[in-house]
Amino acid sequence: MPVGTIGTVKAMAPDELKTLGAEIILGNTYHLYLRPGTDVIARLGGLHAFMNWDAPILTDSGGFQVFSLSAFRKIEKNGVQFRSHIDGSLHFIGPLEAMKIQGILGSDIAMVFDECIPYPATHDYALKSVELTTEWAKQCKAARNEGQALFGIVQGGMFKDLRKRSTEDIVGIGFDGYAVGGVSVGEPKEEMHEIIYFNGPLLPADKPRYLMGIGDFVDMLAAVEAGFDMFDCIMPTRNARNGTLFTSIGRMSIKREEFKYDNGPLDPDCTCYTCRNFTRGYLRHLFLSREILSMRLNTLHNLHFYQTFFRKMRASIEEGSFARFRREWESVFSRPREMAEG
Repeated sequence: MPVGTIGTVKAMAPDELKTLGAEIILGNTYHLYLRPGTDVIARLGGLHAFMNWDAPILTDSGGFQVFSLSAFRKIEKNGVQFRSHIDGSLHFIGPLEAMKIQGILGSDIAMVFDECIPYPATHDYALKSVELTTEWAKQCKAARNEGQALFGIVQGGMFKDLRKRSTEDIVGIGFDGYAVGGVSVGEPKEEMHEIIYFNGPLLPADKPRYLMGIGDFVDMLAAVEAGFDMFDCIMPTRNARNGTLFTSIGRMSIKREEFKYDNGPLDPDCTCYTCRNFTRGYLRHLFLSREILSMRLNTLHNLHFYQTFFRKMRASIEEGSFARFRREWESVFSRPREMAEG
């Protein structure tokens, strides 16, 4: 899912996203609540009308942002007091507030409000967090909005016993889909993959399984093998704005001197608008000149590359060749970054 945190996938228009094959995008409760505010979005017809996107939207509950962005936060039984990262103003969001905000936004899929703990964390802290997340999930379900799907979120840090307990708790409550949070928060890759392989098979196979905040190709391939279906990450858009592009030969830093006179396409195997119409030399020039077109062309390519990757992966699963597909892509994106960009 391309990430449209504040009602826009950065540098892209909605019709461009559809052309790339995007079927659903992600918005964020925390950010939209702070700016422009639910009163603005409500008066202007809800999030779909506000951003002119007539396909599905999933809204994160804002739990991760409350814990990661706020300089001050105080966890209470019914939610979290926090200060806005924008102006320092004091706010409160709990499960009831998160559901109310997501109801006003009118997203198609809402997420429960949870606590995303930092890495590392003690077992005692993680246990209390799991208990709180379960209680908040119950409150979210009780306050769910009519016509809006609701996904539960499994937490538990890097502790398998707590992951199992949290999964049992959340599945026991019963939701339309299930997400795993609290990974890719600073832990080593080996620990992340261990949790992915442990937690994925514990989730119901007949419901959507969503691994939150993951966008690295090697991580996503492991997660798909573990049973996950849905992903979101800012990697394709943020990297595009910083001049790092994903290609069939790996990551490529378009700012490198070697591309100054290069009149070839960014990726000869790519069919996106950027690769069909512009050279590496031109893309380098745009980036170094800080032209707005650089962000647009780079983002268009990266999102196209991600959407194509998933289409090919789905085809490999249907054909029974996923193991080969995974080996081929891991050989490209497991290389050290400096080699891939060299």
